[in-house]
Amino acid sequence: MGMESDQEIVQMLGRDPRFGSILLPSLQECASLGIYMEHQALAFLELKVKRSATANSVNGKEGRARNILRDVFLAHVPVKRFNFRPKCIYVAVMLRRMIEAILNPDTIDDKDYVGNKRLELSGQLISLLFEDQFKFLNSLVKQEIDKILRKSDRSSALNMGMLLRSHRDVITNGLERAISTGNWDVKRFRMNRKGVSQLVSRLSFIAALGHMTRISSQFEKTRKVSGPRALQPSQWGMLCPCDTPEGEGCGLTKNLALMTHVTTDEDEGPLISLCYRLGVEDLALLSGEELHSSDSFLVICNGLILGKHRQPQNFATSLRKLRRAGRVGEFVSIFVNEKQRCVYIASDGGRVCRPLVIADKGISRIKEYHMKELQDGFRVFADFLREGLIEYLDVNEENNALIALYEGEATPNTTHIEIEPFTILGVCAGLIPYPHHNQSPRNTYQCAMGKQAMGNIAYNQLSRVDTLLYLLVYPQRPLLSTKTIELIHYDKLGAGQNATVAVMSYSGYDIEDAIVMNKASLDRGFGRCIVMKKTTVLSQKYSNKTSDRIVRPRMLPTGNGDFVLDPRFQILDTDGIACPGEIIGPNDIYVNKQSPVNTTATPNRELSDSQYKNTPVTYKGPKGETAIVDKVLLMSDNNENICIKFLFRHTRRPEVGDKFSSRHGQKGVCGTIVQQEDLPFSERGICPDLIMNPHGYPSRMTIGKMIELLGSKAGVSCGRFHYGSAFGEPSGHADRVEAISEILVRHGFSYSGKDMIYSGITGYPLQAYIFMGPIYYQKLKHMVLDKMHARPSGPKVLLTRQPTEGRARDGGLRLGEMERDCLIAYGASNMILERLMISSDKFQVQVCTKCGLLGYYHHTLKMAWCTSCKNGDNVSTLTLPYACKLLIQHVKYDKSEETHNLQKKGSSSHCSQSSLDSYGYPFERGGNRRNW
Repeated sequence: MGMESDQEIVQMLGRDPRFGSILLPSLQECASLGIYMEHQALAFLELKVKRSATANSVNGKEGRARNILRDVFLAHVPVKRFNFRPKCIYVAVMLRRMIEAILNPDTIDDKDYVGNKRLELSGQLISLLFEDQFKFLNSLVKQEIDKILRKSDRSSALNMGMLLRSHRDVITNGLERAISTGNWDVKRFRMNRKGVSQLVSRLSFIAALGHMTRISSQFEKTRKVSGPRALQPSQWGMLCPCDTPEGEGCGLTKNLALMTHVTTDEDEGPLISLCYRLGVEDLALLSGEELHSSDSFLVICNGLILGKHRQPQNFATSLRKLRRAGRVGEFVSIFVNEKQRCVYIASDGGRVCRPLVIADKGISRIKEYHMKELQDGFRVFADFLREGLIEYLDVNEENNALIALYEGEATPNTTHIEIEPFTILGVCAGLIPYPHHNQSPRNTYQCAMGKQAMGNIAYNQLSRVDTLLYLLVYPQRPLLSTKTIELIHYDKLGAGQNATVAVMSYSGYDIEDAIVMNKASLDRGFGRCIVMKKTTVLSQKYSNKTSDRIVRPRMLPTGNGDFVLDPRFQILDTDGIACPGEIIGPNDIYVNKQSPVNTTATPNRELSDSQYKNTPVTYKGPKGETAIVDKVLLMSDNNENICIKFLFRHTRRPEVGDKFSSRHGQKGVCGTIVQQEDLPFSERGICPDLIMNPHGYPSRMTIGKMIELLGSKAGVSCGRFHYGSAFGEPSGHADRVEAISEILVRHGFSYSGKDMIYSGITGYPLQAYIFMGPIYYQKLKHMVLDKMHARPSGPKVLLTRQPTEGRARDGGLRLGEMERDCLIAYGASNMILERLMISSDKFQVQVCTKCGLLGYYHHTLKMAWCTSCKNGDNVSTLTLPYACKLLIQHVKYDKSEETHNLQKKGSSSHCSQSSLDSYGYPFERGGNRRNW
């Protein structure tokens, strides 16, 4: 690249003798290869260059290698008029960093450090996709134009508009395909990713909100590496420390914190010219000796070295003053790195940053009158930013700041003050009251479970037609709130109910987190929910110009000459479609559809009734469950087919086995439902809605739940909502236990929240005081009705004759490897036989006791027959699993020539059962033996 002197190369890296010893082998290798001049080096590189990679390069031997150095190697550093010096300096800085890392491991960067990461937002990803599709469209149009221009007899003029219109769907289809499948195949940038776009989860309001803030890592999820998964200190305030899934995605899928902002690209041209105005010495004017001089710092803007500055702190302060005055973009970051002796300026997109209050010598710039104006509506957040009271800092610039948590803790060296400490949490963790009093895994569990809680999803929820919708009938706002709940308006779209909870043992049905529920509470609507399911029926048009039709319900004749409606058509309207508001049960017909018998031949005239076959659509709900037809929508799809959408509504009340959870990761199922008369009651006549086992506290250490009970009880007593925001006690955003206890005592309760309880069974007072009060409980989507499954007998798989798999296919209950081991340990051999053969795939075979091969039963001769011995003298009947018989035949005939011939025949069509039994080798459709 034009640097031929060894002395200059050494000067570029620095005169440290340790650097020289590491660099010496490289210089010696050049000398041994006889490379001293630029053209010799280019000739040497030419041998290393692949021709395919340089097909479009300029001609000549030197041109190809130099072209790669100019356009591919460090592509972001511009080369103007073949001046490679900026690139040489960049390489020198890179090499110096590498050598420093060899000599001192502390200087190595951490690739998991959040300041080194960039987030790809939807706009960037779609712009890449659009660029790829647009250039593909250009290439298609260019090919068409070349084809037309090659013709010698051009009769008409070239119509560009018509050419573009003929390919107008290229971009549309490309964007639609990528967004609908989530697979982004951008050939131009060698980008091939799956799951980029996802369907937003509308299970609850908080699930949708949490999904909007989700960040997915590019890291391989299956690898068990702790580094990328660990909680980084640099995540403070930028990414939520609690909200991450359990399992393989733990620590890789993260969520943004409450006040995080993700930057977008800003024009760097004016910023670079401003840097030169503020005293940055241009790179072109510096010699190698001056590059690493001790009296100045390198200035790097978005990865590009601008030059040097002799007073880096003054330079950074000047730029920050300009940023606070609004002369520079508010998201520009200025970071002075003392270790690397660099000033980093960043204005690129994808950085995470957050707002902080500016402090001058430890005194906040925001005064009382500013806050008063904000409350009165004279001021908004943007005004604080514009007037230089608040500024955004990214992860790198935070290293140059000293941030105080509260204004009272600020020292003269403090540069910034946190707006609120609870903003380090995300939206899901912000729902938890007193999270700083809980063991941290519990907060993580609640973040996952809060997304599964039923409640309201939106104000328009009753006008929506979603595939699956869970709604709570009587949702409430929590008695113990947090500031986050008010900021995200969760109190307007809650997902839970305030239940009076008694913490005590009651019967054996509350063992291991199970809860005892009050039947009277359930009768009054506690935990009641609505499940909405959507189904779509298509009235299809066929290629032969025939189509399905929907006809009015069929009438059945009675003996006395009258006609009555078929019972299965009871819910149909006169147009053959189910009527909204009707009760529908399993196997009821809700669309009386008929399809043409012949869909290939084009009919000469209109089809008669005999040319249609009945294809009614039946409701396939769980047995015993009756739903209601909530809505019926008629519309057409993209292919102009009539499309009927049905919304079925089912109201459910809690039953034994339904899952509930408080806001502290304390999940439990309903163990039993007890009559109110049998439940304990307090002196005031208060009877609990739930009874929770006290053993849920000691090992879980969810002290936040205990404080929530106290705070809610005090709130009910005095008629105000108490707060439990994270780290909120010093700033008054969380009520202290002492203050809550005072309110309880003032209203006649014990300061500890315990009550004197009478037994509902004996009527006598219990021997201990019982901790009792309201706690916000969530009903989760996991319900017994959706999961319970049993079968006496049912469908079997054609190939192995074993029961089908899965609840949806009415499958068998699987006895797995571990269950089998238990039965072996118990010695219950008959039980194993019954489970693994008799109830599964019992089959009788004929076995020759002489040769040991399988025979068959000859129906004509009425005797068993061995094909090998050619007689039936030594054949015995044996019972064994059908899968075992398949395996034996597979091993026996695998190498025989007859099997290979059959494989060739069977590759075109599916073998019949008779051919399987006679040849003894099963083939799946297409003869694919690997699948078998």
